Amino acid sequence: MQNLALTYTGNVAILTMKNGENRHNPLFAKEMLSALDTIEQNESCKALVLTSNDEKCFSLGIDTDWLMPAMKTGRTEEIKQFMHDMDEVFKTLLLYPLPVIAAINGHAFGNGAILACACDFRFMRSDKGFFCFPEVDLSIPFLPGMIEFVKKAMPYHRFNEMKLSGRRVSGKELEQDHVVEKAYDSQESLQEGALNYAKTFDKKRGIFGEHKKRLHKHIIDTIDNENKPLIEALSLMA
Repeated sequence: MQNLALTYTGNVAILTMKNGENRHNPLFAKEMLSALDTIEQNESCKALVLTSNDEKCFSLGIDTDWLMPAMKTGRTEEIKQFMHDMDEVFKTLLLYPLPVIAAINGHAFGNGAILACACDFRFMRSDKGFFCFPEVDLSIPFLPGMIEFVKKAMPYHRFNEMKLSGRRVSGKELEQDHVVEKAYDSQESLQEGALNYAKTFDKKRGIFGEHKKRLHKHIIDTIDNENKPLIEALSLMA
């Protein structure tokens, strides 16, 4: 895969984003869905860690080098399909019958931060990387489903401040708000901590998935009923 590498440590799958800033484009979405399907088919797998091998970035969100030319040349169906595919990525993570742990090794901005919020648990660096929603400075309103993903992962007061200010927030701040389970002071300790946490899980997939399906039903309903019309209308800018 061009954007991802899949490895296993014991019964834990490690899905590593490997394309620098790890921007989201049609190929990224398709590879994510394929990788998640492959992992789920591995019946011995007990947990998934999602991370990046870049020194600075976990994921900086949507690939503007793809999106801007696509918008200028009127490739509306391609853009809409990408948005639907990314919603499918987020929904798949949200309902995944295995625990999904994000090891946020660097910057997580915009759609990259949403990706982390879609995971069940988050770990982050305390010495490097920021969590940020820059949409307010880019005139891009959140899709309704995105709002629900973030509300699942962080307290309302923190999301409200980040959403309206666009401020970059550190791992230490997010640890205080319990957005991340723990913030580590090195890449090595982050990866070790996330992996060790993943290894504590050995749950039956049926009940694990059913818990998540019932817990997150309102998020899925929002994506299906509110995101789709906005995407179809390409109502993505303010």
